[in-house]
Parts: sequence; C-alpha cells; structure tokens
Amino acid sequence: MAYYWPHLYLLFFIVIIWVLEKCFPKAMERAEENLLIIVISSIMAVSFGQVIARYGFNTGWDAALEFNTVAFSWLILLGMSYGIKTGIHLGVDIVINAVPKPVTKALSLFGAFAAIMYGLILLDSTWLSMLGIDARGGAIEYWTKMFKIGIGTEELRYPVFMQEMFDLRPRVQRWLVLIILPISLAMLSYRSLQAFIDIARGKRDMLISGHEAQDLVNANKDSLKD
Repeated sequence: MAYYWPHLYLLFFIVIIWVLEKCFPKAMERAEENLLIIVISSIMAVSFGQVIARYGFNTGWDAALEFNTVAFSWLILLGMSYGIKTGIHLGVDIVINAVPKPVTKALSLFGAFAAIMYGLILLDSTWLSMLGIDARGGAIEYWTKMFKIGIGTEELRYPVFMQEMFDLRPRVQRWLVLIILPISLAMLSYRSLQAFIDIARGKRDMLISGHEAQDLVNANKDSLKD
C-alpha cells in the first residue's frame, strides 16, 4: 500500500483541481496564468540581479544558475498542460485538414488519447505490465526515491533564519524541487482527457493550434504596403 500513496495523493490533487475549476473557473484560470508569470518573472529577476551584482559589485548569488535551471524546467513542465488547456501548442495539421470531418475528429481524438497515454507512461509505466510489456519506472518512482533518500540540491540553500527556526539542513531537498515532475505529468494527462472529452462532444476541433502561423500571416500580409 505504501507504494501507492503518491498515486492517491495525485488523484486527490486532480479531483481538487476539477472541483475548484467547476466552482471558480475564472479564478482558477487566473491562478494558473499567474503561477506561470511568477515563475518566468523570477527567472528574469534573478538573471538581471546577477548581471548587476557581478558587473557592478563583483559579487553574486552562487545558486543563481541552478535556480534558473530549476525554474525554467518548472515553466516548461507547467506549460505542457496549460498549452493543451488553452490550445496554444503548435502542430502540423495539413493531414487533419485534408481529410473529411469525421476522419478529422477521429485523428484529433487519437492525438488526445496519445497525449493521455504519454503522460501516464511517464508518470508510472508499471501499469504496462498488464498489457504484457515489461516496464517499470517513471516520475512517481523517481520522486519517491528522492524523497526517501533525502539528498539536497547542489547549490540551493535555505535562508539561515529558516535553518535555525525549523532545524533544517542547509541544502534544499531535491524531492522538493522535483515534486513538479509527477504533478505536471498528472496535469498533462488530466488536460488531455478534458481535451478528448471536448473533441468528442464537438466543443473543440483539435488538440493543437495549427492555424496560428497562418492567421498571423493573413493578419499582417498588407502591413508593408503604403
């Protein structure tokens, strides 16, 4: 049973997200956008601060590179599910647009289903053994291992007052940094499932936003004319 507690927590997390989005759709949409804004703003702030500190005062934050690397990975992982939710992922839709509408819908459903499977396999591939596939591992297993080991990051440190107040080790635990892995993959599968349902109900055409580049070209084709 101990092996499955991260799975249960993730399931509970997804249920909470679903309930909150049903009750407060606008607030949850803003919260997700604001989280991404906070992450990218922190990257910009730390990078700018490092330039000023290094070239202006010959000093700097030793953990700046690791912080920005971690923050950028958080931005990418969180952006996967956000891109599916908002339909901003770019893709090649030449085949989808060249076939009849029923086939287009079937291909779109297959794409959403593939995204669900992709997230679930990366989350925990153990369930593939039910299909006769010898596979083991995934984000949950890796994160659980890091949680049990309790090792810290290379450079990220807790502030001294937090170390003294909560009796913490100096280095930030690696599992705390990596917690975004199972959360983001669970959200990816959840958003892909939502997209699959919307496509099946006719509320959405496809998983990707294939016409964005074409729309930009059409919108600006006369901009250079006098």
